[in-house]
Amino acid sequence: MSAQHPIACLYRPMTPADLPAAHGLSMRLKWPHRLEDWALMQHAFKGFVAVEGEQLIGTAFACPQGAFATIGLVIIDPDYQGQGIGRRLMELTLSACGTSTPILNATVAGALLYTTQGFVEFGTVEQRQGLARAVALEPLVPGEECRPLGAADFPRQVALANAGSGLDRHAILSHLQDTIEHSTGIVRDGQLQALALLRTAGRGLCIGPVIAQNPEQAKHLIATLLARIPGQFVRIDVPVDSGLCEWLGSAGLELVVSVTQMARGTPPQPGEGVRQFALMSQAMG
Repeated sequence: MSAQHPIACLYRPMTPADLPAAHGLSMRLKWPHRLEDWALMQHAFKGFVAVEGEQLIGTAFACPQGAFATIGLVIIDPDYQGQGIGRRLMELTLSACGTSTPILNATVAGALLYTTQGFVEFGTVEQRQGLARAVALEPLVPGEECRPLGAADFPRQVALANAGSGLDRHAILSHLQDTIEHSTGIVRDGQLQALALLRTAGRGLCIGPVIAQNPEQAKHLIATLLARIPGQFVRIDVPVDSGLCEWLGSAGLELVVSVTQMARGTPPQPGEGVRQFALMSQAMG
């Protein structure tokens, strides 16, 4: 039964003891996050919960990444929506962002709340998923080579991820290392120019981030990873202006939902000739 009147909530930082309840809340809303996904976020970032008595009824995360901070996993128990709980959790996460510019990916339901808190739309992201289907490799230009990535490539991976997203990705890429199933990159003149990661997350596997100089490189990297997992469930989150959406459909990755990219301030900009063709995740940007 839905709460019919204002309630007294305790708002506090999330702890490891909250993870099973937070996972249960996301499962109730049919969000695909695993308990391991929640644990990674709780360990790496600043989570907050709303609790009534012994019941966890809301969550939110602030994910500082240099000059910007992503906000994600803002979830309110359906029985307690409309009580101002989401607004209070957002106030806590915004405070935790400090001087970093907050950005987020908003569902239709959440966009109105974020607009009232000063967020402005700057793009759209498509969530695409399905059973991986092999597709022809997009040709690379002469002098480019696609190869698996190793530990020695990590510093360059961070540099590319930072440039492509406009965020400081060092810490989160370090935390994600244990989730990586495969990684691939494009090299020219001995230097890594583009990369893509295949990770365990959600209902199965996800591809992201994908950092490249152009859509052809991005398609080559994604097709290389899909060829390793034929018939397996995979998800990817791509900006609608990436040039990949129709092509991903041919690879069996169909549109599930679109979310709105929003920022409270000037959004991050790519640089150094690369851009982010697939997000790390909607929560992490």
